[in-house]
Amino acid sequence: MNKWTRRAFITTGLVAGGGLVVGVAMRPGNQVKDLAAKLGEAGDDLVHTYIKIDSSNVVTAIVPHSEMGQGVLTSLGQMLAEELDADWDQLVVEEAPAIGEYASYSAGRGYLMAGIDFSNLVIPTVDGMMMRVADRLNLQITGGSMSVRTTGVLAMRTAGAATRQMLREAAAQSWGVHDSEVTTENSHVIHAASNRREPYSTFAAQVAEMTPSYTPTLKDSSEYKIVGTHKPRRDIPAKVDGSAQFALDVRLPDMVYASVVRAPVPGAGITSVDDSAARAIDGVIDVIVIPRASVNNMLGETLSTEAVAVVADSYWTANRAVQELQVQWSETGNESVSSDTIFAQFNDALNANSERQTDRVMGETESVFANAARVIDADYHVPFLAHTCMEPLNATAVVRDGRAEIWVGCQNPLGFRRDIALTLGMDPENVTLHNHAMGGGFGRKARPDYAMQVAILAREVGRPVQLIWSREEDVRQDFYRPAVQSRFRAAFDANDNLLAWENTYTNKQEPIEAPLIPYAVANQDIGYVSSPMHIPFGAWRSVDHSQHGFFTESFIDEVARATGRDGFEYRAELLQNSPRHLAVLKRAADEAQWNRPLPAGRGRGISLQESFGSLVAQVVEVTVVAGQVSVDRVVAVIDPGLAIAPDGIAAQLESGIIYGLTAALHGEITIENGAVVQSNFHDYQAVRMNEAPLIETHVINSGYAIGGAGEPGTPGVAPALANAVFDATGIRVRQLPLNRFDLNIQAEETGAVG
Repeated sequence: MNKWTRRAFITTGLVAGGGLVVGVAMRPGNQVKDLAAKLGEAGDDLVHTYIKIDSSNVVTAIVPHSEMGQGVLTSLGQMLAEELDADWDQLVVEEAPAIGEYASYSAGRGYLMAGIDFSNLVIPTVDGMMMRVADRLNLQITGGSMSVRTTGVLAMRTAGAATRQMLREAAAQSWGVHDSEVTTENSHVIHAASNRREPYSTFAAQVAEMTPSYTPTLKDSSEYKIVGTHKPRRDIPAKVDGSAQFALDVRLPDMVYASVVRAPVPGAGITSVDDSAARAIDGVIDVIVIPRASVNNMLGETLSTEAVAVVADSYWTANRAVQELQVQWSETGNESVSSDTIFAQFNDALNANSERQTDRVMGETESVFANAARVIDADYHVPFLAHTCMEPLNATAVVRDGRAEIWVGCQNPLGFRRDIALTLGMDPENVTLHNHAMGGGFGRKARPDYAMQVAILAREVGRPVQLIWSREEDVRQDFYRPAVQSRFRAAFDANDNLLAWENTYTNKQEPIEAPLIPYAVANQDIGYVSSPMHIPFGAWRSVDHSQHGFFTESFIDEVARATGRDGFEYRAELLQNSPRHLAVLKRAADEAQWNRPLPAGRGRGISLQESFGSLVAQVVEVTVVAGQVSVDRVVAVIDPGLAIAPDGIAAQLESGIIYGLTAALHGEITIENGAVVQSNFHDYQAVRMNEAPLIETHVINSGYAIGGAGEPGTPGVAPALANAVFDATGIRVRQLPLNRFDLNIQAEETGAVG
């Protein structure tokens, strides 16, 4: 895939050579007038790209991210309101529309230019350049735990502070005083000396004419009154009373429904369709073959939407009719591929070790292994995983008179708009996209295939069409978390000191730092080999951290046990020069009462993960009875730098842990005859309420740069669980999901799983 990477971006010269030289010409200036016209009547009170102030002094924060249950509208609203000195009780938060002005420039800057310290002189130019880049890439993405730590830090805070500054200047000019004498509080400007106090709305028209600063003075964290405090989530009341509108709730006049089916083997085409039985069902309107309509999206990927769809007067009729279709699919050459052959292929690639690429090389690993007193090794495996969002994939479309209108819940509205336009042969400006709250996303709803399908159907039918994927289609036509095999070696001297760490795994994905370890090992060689598969893959909650977290934190536990050491104490020794990591690890051990004895059949395991700018340590307690595992308790400690919304952080940790436990205990997509075997929750299980453990969460506000919350809770739970199983049984789990094994049998036969 032709991905934009930080290194590639910088070396193009956009930063180092060409972009910054442009200077003032690249600066964004005041976009309010042009943008207000695009927003229609709702834009009449726009004072900043991200802020509206109406005549009743209600402040609206416009957030350029999707709400999928993570509470992003609330947390980003808090960051903007804090810097604006807005009255939280009079603040409204809404999602930005899918137009170029709301492209994720700050996410691009935070990712591509991480660690670059720009002077205030050039920041407006950098931001202006990134706005153009993000707009050109149609980048309005929600994912990667980037919202708070990029848009929040670089855009919301800046917008709030800049608007507060403009309000003070406007009031000072009106009152004939110096702006240093004007203060702000609860959406009011105040001049204490003359006892003047006016609402922000009084000066909104003046502010709309001013150009905001991209380098305003921001508050110190000691001044915060809104950030860092619990504020009730803005999206929860509507979800509780049923008034929240998801894309599935859309109803349009003359609307019909559709269900689709695609080839079981990825990449296969349609050779013939017998639709006679389907058409004979009452309520069926049409059967449509959706042609292979591929586009190159922002990641450089080609997405095929070839499918057969039934359009009917209800979804249930359409889905019933789809099951009556007799479709013949072409062969791809992958019909003999299975999970077993894929892992055999991985093993061959690791054995051959040819064209190995490196992530990290330190010291003299090869010579250390050659002269080591002892070497241990282990192979770990994880399977493909599906996303299985609780809200099925769905979208509604109207296509007529050269224009298209789409109602969908997605993680990249601008990207979806572009890909729909390409599919229909339209200009993106002729596509209007209405984004809705999502019942989960986890990376799957960043892929536009289902929206592209409904656009084609609506064009063909000439009526509004709502497409709903069945759960079976969802499970069998996903962009899966990749299966991976990871091989480790560790070298020791005669005193059991760890001298070297070697790790080779299959297929490098994102983020690039996922396989790296925080521990002080002088000699390290971490790298990968390529072993391509035909199974489509994509971002899954915490991306590659979810695989490598299990691998590295399980193997460091093996290393500790091989030397007769306690897993927590051993990690702590290797983190003596990493005080932030050590503090998180120790806090988790203390909260879990690590040294408290457990009865026979129970065990305790620990893990430490750094991902998405946050550190998370987890301790899992389990009970193993008759070879079956139950998870009793999870203690999680996160250091996100600063918790913007502490209750939101706790909720995200809990959510990530449950999602990770589902994968660790049950999650497995298997391949037979080139196709996915699983189809629904009966054979692709999720953790249910009776399996859910007690979860305790703790937050450390360390003052480091703000990190993510939505993804970091997931990677550490699988290794902590596996380490707890070892503590309870003496059986080392090296392959997931755990519940596929009878641990008693495994103990008798091999003493290890995997």
